[in-house]
Amino acid sequence: MIRTIGVDPGSRFTGFGIVEGDGFHLRHIHHGTVKLPSSRPLAERLKIIFEQIKEHIGTYSPEFMAVEEVFFAKNVKSALSLGQARGAVILAGICSGLSIHEYSALGIKQSVAGYGRAPKEQVAGMIQKLFRIDSALEPDAADALAVAVCHISTWSSNIRWKLPDRS
Repeated sequence: MIRTIGVDPGSRFTGFGIVEGDGFHLRHIHHGTVKLPSSRPLAERLKIIFEQIKEHIGTYSPEFMAVEEVFFAKNVKSALSLGQARGAVILAGICSGLSIHEYSALGIKQSVAGYGRAPKEQVAGMIQKLFRIDSALEPDAADALAVAVCHISTWSSNIRWKLPDRS
């Protein structure tokens, strides 16, 4: 069994989810969303992301961090803010001694919904069913749980097939 924190970084909302599993069995540990006030300067929001993710790592003791890879965005300013938020998240993981793994959106959706182009709502629905979560999930938290599930699935397959870690 490994414990992973999945993170869906954003400069306004950063979702996180902690999952434990071995590839056959998964257990939901905790999830949430760091909500960042848009009225605050980006530097302050990055500090909040770093501190809150680091705090959740300290509380739940994951061994791995899984983060969605950078995608190409039409809006350059948004892409730069997202990249900085990812940096704050990854730094929190590195400073906590975690092994960091990155996955494409296509791979994450394929892992959870069985289809790489599945809509966000379908991925969230699969996460709710998988973990038997009755209440509505915030989209960023659902995405973060999906990233964690993807990592555990990939990790267990690599172990089973004795493949080198490529994430």
